[in-house]
Amino acid sequence: MNIVLTGSLGNISQPLAKILVQQGHSVTLISSNPDKQSAIEALGATAAIGSIEDPGFLTKTFAGADAVYLMTPFKMTEADQLAYFKRVSDNYVEAIRRNGIKRVVNLSGWCAHLVRSGNLESTLDDQLSGAAITHLRPGSFYSNFYGFKGMIKTQGVIAGNYGGEDKIVLVAPSDIAAAAAEELAAALPAKKVRYVGSDELTCNEAAAILGKAIGKPDLQWIIVTDEQMRQGLTAMGMPAQLTDLLVEMQSLTHQGLPQKDYFLNRPVPGKIKMTEFAEEFAAFYLKD
Repeated sequence: MNIVLTGSLGNISQPLAKILVQQGHSVTLISSNPDKQSAIEALGATAAIGSIEDPGFLTKTFAGADAVYLMTPFKMTEADQLAYFKRVSDNYVEAIRRNGIKRVVNLSGWCAHLVRSGNLESTLDDQLSGAAITHLRPGSFYSNFYGFKGMIKTQGVIAGNYGGEDKIVLVAPSDIAAAAAEELAAALPAKKVRYVGSDELTCNEAAAILGKAIGKPDLQWIIVTDEQMRQGLTAMGMPAQLTDLLVEMQSLTHQGLPQKDYFLNRPVPGKIKMTEFAEEFAAFYLKD
């Protein structure tokens, strides 16, 4: 198959490209950074250097593809995050339509069906009636914990507007890549949602595993208010719309709403458990 991937050499797209190349597929990997071209080609993939915000580039790059993998990264420099998401979504739809692509795998999120703002799931479902679409809804990435390093060192806790005994699903990017590879090669009818998770824990259980690995066995994951969370993200320089979106998603998690649909459609768990990730986190946390 000829498969086009978005996401450059990110935590999911890079291992996904490796899997697909090893399976014998012809893979094109999109990146906006020309410095990534040689690394992409070293994977055995073709580099397509350009922007997902350029509809002409996307349409040209998707030409001849049997399947595409879509993801839309947050853009920290974009004040109007919703307008940015819409531009990218419209570009994806146009490129898929013009090239008659019938297989689409979209990296979504486990709150995607709950957030008030528009999302790529609904855009693809509404506008691509002839395509077989899989929406991947992963849990919280293990890699998100790297952002708590400073907080743990200075405050001795993990804090968010969900935490404590809230049940969460955590996932390794490599497990998402494996699920995406399966879906890209599958012949499926119409539309499908697939959740992806590697481990299911309470927030305090996750904190305890991390704490043990870094020599802080009493590490806690405390809950702050939505407003405190908003103030913290704003102080970090996050755009207002993106701040509101993240606060909303984490509030929904605290309420247990995305977990309901997840457990009704519980996936086969991935390979990487929290204890294995904790070893990687400890090496990162303790190196300076």
